[in-house]
Amino acid sequence: MSERFATASLIVALIASGAVAWWFQLRPELDYDASRLAALPLELGEWQGEAIPIESAVENMLRADFNLQRAYQRESDLVWLYVGYYGTERGGRPEHTPEICYPAGGWEIARKDVWSDGAMRANEYVVRNDDALRLVHFWYQSSRSSGLLGTWTVSVDQLRSRLASGRADGALVRLSTPLLDDDFEGARRRLADLAGALAPELAARWPQETARD
Repeated sequence: MSERFATASLIVALIASGAVAWWFQLRPELDYDASRLAALPLELGEWQGEAIPIESAVENMLRADFNLQRAYQRESDLVWLYVGYYGTERGGRPEHTPEICYPAGGWEIARKDVWSDGAMRANEYVVRNDDALRLVHFWYQSSRSSGLLGTWTVSVDQLRSRLASGRADGALVRLSTPLLDDDFEGARRRLADLAGALAPELAARWPQETARD
């Protein structure tokens, strides 16, 4: 009896999975408009930003639908921002994550951790290149969620979003700052301050996706 039940359950699960996959296939393809994200303010609270061009070779490697890279300063504080947006048709997630990109760019990942402060959560890396040290916070974000830390949480969020709205776009958001004299708390405060100023603007300027004609 138990074997028959297990077999029947497996058949039902396969049929359901096939039906969901077929339903996804019938949904219209989506075009994205990242113009609102491109207009993210250069002034975020006390921070003043400056655009940093991305080399074409790096853009080709990242394969994002839209890249945004800036340096934000507040008096002597400096934080680098990168946002890589991937529309639903591109899969909604990056192919090259910081775990891959930093070593490829000559940076050693000296430490990995998870940082959280209230509602904000991020992966935390310490990266080194010769004598240069940086503290890095990065997370994945979608039109409905922020602070996604890994592949599993991104996949669950994408499935829920697909079922609810038909879209499954997402972005990698990365902040980094110089780590001087092992002042982790000072570096974390800089990243948290800019992240707090960035969060409402990023949510308000999230790219739009519309059904392709």
